[in-house]
Amino acid sequence: MNESEIPIDIHTLKLQDWLISRRIVPKNVQAPIKDIHAKISNALQDMPANDQLIKLLSGSNINYLHVKEIIEILKQTEKDTKSVFGTYGSQRMKDWQEVSRLYEKNATYLAETAQIYVRNVNYEIPGVRKQMTKLEQQTDECLKRAHDLQKPEAQLLAEHAALLEQLGVKGDNLHAEFIEVLAGLPELYKKSLQDIGRVQAGIDLYAEVSGQSQCLPILRHLVEHGNTTVYQYIHKEAPLAIEEPELRLNLSGGSSSKGSENNEIDFGTDDNGGTSSTVSAEIIDFGDLQENDGGNIDWGIESAPTDAVEINFDIPVEEYGIVVEGTGMDGGTAKGDQAYTLLDSPSYRDRFLDETYELEAFLRMRLYELNHLESSSNIMFSLMDNIATHDSESIGKILADVERIIQQSSDEQTRHLFQLKHSPKYADLLASKLQQMTKAVDKVRQTQELMKKRAVELREQRQQLNPVLDELIAQTRTLQEYIEKDISKRYKNRVVNLIGGVN
Repeated sequence: MNESEIPIDIHTLKLQDWLISRRIVPKNVQAPIKDIHAKISNALQDMPANDQLIKLLSGSNINYLHVKEIIEILKQTEKDTKSVFGTYGSQRMKDWQEVSRLYEKNATYLAETAQIYVRNVNYEIPGVRKQMTKLEQQTDECLKRAHDLQKPEAQLLAEHAALLEQLGVKGDNLHAEFIEVLAGLPELYKKSLQDIGRVQAGIDLYAEVSGQSQCLPILRHLVEHGNTTVYQYIHKEAPLAIEEPELRLNLSGGSSSKGSENNEIDFGTDDNGGTSSTVSAEIIDFGDLQENDGGNIDWGIESAPTDAVEINFDIPVEEYGIVVEGTGMDGGTAKGDQAYTLLDSPSYRDRFLDETYELEAFLRMRLYELNHLESSSNIMFSLMDNIATHDSESIGKILADVERIIQQSSDEQTRHLFQLKHSPKYADLLASKLQQMTKAVDKVRQTQELMKKRAVELREQRQQLNPVLDELIAQTRTLQEYIEKDISKRYKNRVVNLIGGVN
């Protein structure tokens, strides 16, 4: 085979070492290249106004190939300074011709061209591609995060809607809506106690087993009289009038109930600390009752002096402001906590729930005993078997009624409205919670928009790198072809292949 047909394969990473080992370029070429770049900087200070030059100089750093192009352009712009001997009188041309000669000395141009080519292949092009890949990943991450935020947004909206549904409000005007929905609280109490009569058998069974005939007093009262006022439960008679404490909703931002400008609750207590406008026997001190020798009652009145004023006992009691309670269903005025119904009173509601849970626990235990009585020899179970007023089926029905009462009395809406009525700060807590949910939804939506906007910006940055990469690849291919041709001329036009270049 002819030697000229044998190709020369040079790996890109070893190109510079290959040129030095073949003595084509000197080992130390950085010093002359630095001097050349200084002369190029000086030459660029004086350039003619030419579109081709402007386009050429607006690109990357000037190398030997650019210098050759600049000289060709100057041959057209400086042709008037050319002499008959072929030399140019223009200083611009002389400066660039000097730069060209310095490049060609010791093949400095080839060393620099090889450096630029290797740097582009190993660093510049991979760096741009890596940056493009990173931008694509960041774009996908932003879009994914924006998509993932839809789940917490939907969750927050669902929780917000669920809380509004539990409260029975729309959320437009919380103060007015709270007052309106609280008016339906008695109906909820009535609904929860609609099957209260069915548990009477369970109460009687519990009394029979425990031996306490007056057990579960509140449940007994609710079965017999319904959800009456606390006043009626205490005094065993209905009040003539009911004056509940004024409702106060402590909403921040100036939202408070009408008539409560002093932000205090009037519990309606009198000066004596009582809760009724009538004067009871507990308030009036009649003194000690004693019998004298004559069998008369000593009212504790000492003998008045002769000049004392005579007491007139014929004055009507109405003039003293004393209200005498009637008999039967007549009574006084229920005020303060006694004006609430049993299920609406904070203290009595807790006692009602305690008694209901107590009855539920008893029925569960009794049902367990009945189900395991036949297979057990426990003495206690045998003794319990003597109380056979109910079988497991009837106990199960009573237990289901008790559980239904507990569930309806303690559902979410009832608990929210109860707290709302009796805790002035609870309204503000609910309003704050609803407001926080709304703010959280707005924040999630803002974050979504930011993520989408950021994804668009990253995509635009990725698109802007396309021409940069294309220019780098075109420049590198040009350098590769130039190096291959230059080396080929030095080795009798043999084919030169730079391996590991750009694809």
